Amino acid sequence: MKRTLLCLIVFVLTTQIGFSQSKINRAENSLKKKPEPSSARSYSGSDDDDDSSSDLGFFGEFFADIFIQGFSFLTYQTFIGTPNEFPNSYVTKYPFNNSDKGNYNVGLDENFSRFRTDLSGRYLFENNTLKSMDLSLNLRFLRRFGLDFDYYQLWENNPNFGKDNLAIYDFLAKYYRVRAEKFDLWWGLGTTYVGGEVHQFGFTYGLGMEWFFANPLSIEANFNQSFINTETVNKLNFLLNYHKKNFKLIGGYEHLKIGSQDFSNITVGVGLFLY
Repeated sequence: MKRTLLCLIVFVLTTQIGFSQSKINRAENSLKKKPEPSSARSYSGSDDDDDSSSDLGFFGEFFADIFIQGFSFLTYQTFIGTPNEFPNSYVTKYPFNNSDKGNYNVGLDENFSRFRTDLSGRYLFENNTLKSMDLSLNLRFLRRFGLDFDYYQLWENNPNFGKDNLAIYDFLAKYYRVRAEKFDLWWGLGTTYVGGEVHQFGFTYGLGMEWFFANPLSIEANFNQSFINTETVNKLNFLLNYHKKNFKLIGGYEHLKIGSQDFSNITVGVGLFLY
């Protein structure tokens, strides 16, 4: 009986220690894991190369060069496009400005902005103990380029584990690949800094789109993935925007993965367009 009681106490204490972390703290710990160094590999090749192998090497290099050039051309076409694609697309002052057009206008008229600043702030909540805030600054210039600065802050106030918080900073250089009047699509490359107990930078890429399906509404979707040590930070959101002059109201859903932890959030917010 005493042995059974002792084993039960040990089990309870072990379980308590294992789960005595906030969700944010578990996410931070998973991001801090460093990759294990790989053992060096040696390779020894034969010094006896005959004429036939030399010929095969020549043809191999020849076809490899053709393949690389073809792949580079297709990659350029896919990600950059040609000068003939969307040649007359100009950034609008703001979506639905005197028309049913979104972020781009085919033709140069008064609804034109050389440099536009998009600001947005969103409040996110998963439950009563875990909430977040997202502040975003997006600069559009030269019709097809953009710079995006994003500040993401999480707060957790759990009665069992106390208070915890984590800040994530994203920077992306964006290229707007599709620039139609009712639909635009972008991709971007950049970096992410995770604060808290992690203090790490990581490579980041992103994809996004917005469809202006009916005045004054648009649907927006964005995905970012950052590589931190052996884990990733992923952000995926689906947003419905209601536009009123150079303002917008935002509502939707966002899924956030920080290392080993997943966060499912309802989000609401506002946006402002400056031109």
